[in-house]
Parts: sequence; structure tokens; C-alpha cells
Amino acid sequence: MAAMIGNVLEYYDFIVYAFLAATLARNFFQGDKYGGLLASFAAFGVGFLARPVGGAIIGRIADVHGRRAALLITIFGMAVGTAGIGLLPTYATAGALAPALLVFLRLVQGLAAGGEWGSATSFIVESAPPGKRGFYGGMGQASIAASSLASSVVATIVSASFTADQLDAWAWRLPFLFGGILLPIGLYMRRNIVETPAFTQAQENLEQVERTSKSAALGMMSKAFGFTIIWTVSYYVMLSYMPTFLGKYAGLSTTQALMSNSIALAVLVAATPFFGALSDRIGRKPLLIGCCVGFLLFSYVLFRVVLGGASFGAILAIQIFFNLFIAAFSGAGPSALCELFPTYGRTTLMSIGYSLSTAIFGGFAPFISTWLIGVTGSPIAPAFYLTAAAIVSGIVISTFRETARERLR
Repeated sequence: MAAMIGNVLEYYDFIVYAFLAATLARNFFQGDKYGGLLASFAAFGVGFLARPVGGAIIGRIADVHGRRAALLITIFGMAVGTAGIGLLPTYATAGALAPALLVFLRLVQGLAAGGEWGSATSFIVESAPPGKRGFYGGMGQASIAASSLASSVVATIVSASFTADQLDAWAWRLPFLFGGILLPIGLYMRRNIVETPAFTQAQENLEQVERTSKSAALGMMSKAFGFTIIWTVSYYVMLSYMPTFLGKYAGLSTTQALMSNSIALAVLVAATPFFGALSDRIGRKPLLIGCCVGFLLFSYVLFRVVLGGASFGAILAIQIFFNLFIAAFSGAGPSALCELFPTYGRTTLMSIGYSLSTAIFGGFAPFISTWLIGVTGSPIAPAFYLTAAAIVSGIVISTFRETARERLR
């Protein structure tokens, strides 16, 4: 519960930026037209560039000094970075210094987030009873989806409670400042957690551990990198970028777009543990491959429906449909990745592979989607990005052996 609640607090801080991208573009990048929105999403993506570094540094701390130490560091870094954004001066007040400070705080958030996922996921999966790693890993991933839901709900409430002028003037700060008060809650939840049995046993038997060669470690990280592409692209296109996309190209108001996103996210939160438990019964690969096939077959068709003047109800149904595929991947994904790596180096190696992929393909997914639309002149372009990601990850996952019934190494 400590790791799950920490995930909610941490990723709320990180994701809320994407939901307010257009407002931030007006306050820090002189407008929400193509150039300003592109700059705002670039700043969003910059935070992800720090994630592999954070994954390597904090992941190493987790593997040497324990998961608890890493989880305390990440909760502190994320809350400080988010509250700082809420206190920043805007471009109208500080000129070019304002976007520079925004980028700096995004880097602080990125360092913390880079270590959070690997540390929390390792902690949760290693703590799971036999035969329930998928369910526990799915619960952990559901907590991350819950943080997206919390971000979306807060952004929806703020958008509905204030006028557009008030939102641009000062109300945009409220969701970020809320992240600051989460720090003491997160520290309290994590200060008394104990190390996992798998980590404790690995530390006791370090002399007997057969070390992984550099080439083998690189191979495992490469698999984690390719594995994560569709996961992170679908997550950040369908969840973080979608409110902006729906408002700009599907004719929904800001409040409608955020409300639709929130409802679909609630389905994702509820479904992810179910798919995690299902992966314990039928294996990880059927669900992972099924997600890739789903995005391959349906991305273009359903984006075309959304852009064809679909009603709010139809758009909501499409978002829920896509979120069920994400839930299938998110349920099986954490345990499948953990099972790929040995315990003594799990957090470091997994965090680097996962964070690199997330930094390149996920963090810049809103930027890439916006850029593709600008280059092609067609708002259908993000569907091609999803399709390409599904093909690459599907090929990588097909090379995995089934590990659902194997013991952690």
C-alpha cells in the first residue's frame, strides 16, 4: 500500500502538466497556437530526458541500499519539483527566465520519476505471494493510472470552476501547488516499509550470485526498451495528449475532454488488476501480444471515427475501448518485466531500459503527435504513431519466454 499510494502521489505530480499544456503554453511560451503548444509539449518531454539518469542513479541505490531508501528519495524530488512549478513567475513577469525555470523543474521531476517506477515495481512484485505477482504488479500499475485519474479530475474541477481568464491568470497554479502538500503524506507512508524477501535474500547471498555479463545485461535492457514502446506511447497518447487532441480537433470543450478522459481512466484503474490476475492464470504473453494487435488493428479506424464528428458518447466509448487494451498490457507488464531481470540488479537494469524507452517514445508522444499533425497536415497522424509502436513491441514480446510460473531469479 505504501508503494501504491506513493505511485499515486508521484505520478499525479508528473502527469498534471500534460493536462494543462495549453494553459502553460499561454503563460510560458506566448500562445497556444502550433508553435507555443509545441514548445509546451517539448518542456513536458524534457522531464523524460532525465528519467534514464534518475533510473540509473536511484535504481543503483535501490539495488545496493534497498528499495526503501530509493522510494523516500523519489517522493521528495517529485513533490518539490511540482510545487515549484506552481510558484513560478510567468513569461509576462520574468521573460525568458520563466520557461528556463520551468524546464529545470521538469528535469527535477524527471530524475525522481526515473527512479520511482523501477523501485516501486520491484518492491511490489518482490513482495507478492507465490502465484500472484501479476495481480500485485497490476495493482501497482493501477495506482499509476489512478494518479492519471486524479490529475484529470483535478484539472476538470479547476477548468469547470474558473473562467478561462481566471485559469490563465492564476487558477492553473492550484493543481501544482496541491502536489506540494502530498510530500508529508508520502514520506509518512514510506518511512516504515521493510525490504522485500527477495532483496534480503539476494543481499545475504551476494558472494554466491552468478554475475550477469555486460552483453547479457545490455540484451535484457534492450528487451525492456522494446517491450515498453507500445506501453508508453499508448499511455501518453491516449491519456496525457488526448484531452488536448479532443479539444483541438474533435470539437469538445476543455471540460468535456477532461471529463471523458477521467471516465475512461476510471475504467483503466478498475480493469488493470483484473488483467494482472488473469496473467497469473493464462500467462503474460497472451495479454501483451493482444494489446499490440489491438492497437495495430483499431488505431486508424477509431481515430477516423473521432475526427468524423463523433458525439461525446461515441468518443467516450472509443477511449474506454482503447483503455482496456492498455489495462491488459499494464496488468501483465510489471511482473513480466521484473521476471526478466535478476534480483540483485533488477531495479537498475529495468529502470534504465524502461526509462530510456519512456523518455524517447512516451515523454515526447504529445510533441511527436503535434509535430506529425503539423508535418502531414492531418490530425489522423497520431494513429500511425500508435500503429508503428505496436508493431515494434509486438515483435520484441514475441521473443520473450513465458515466465508467469517461474520463480524470481
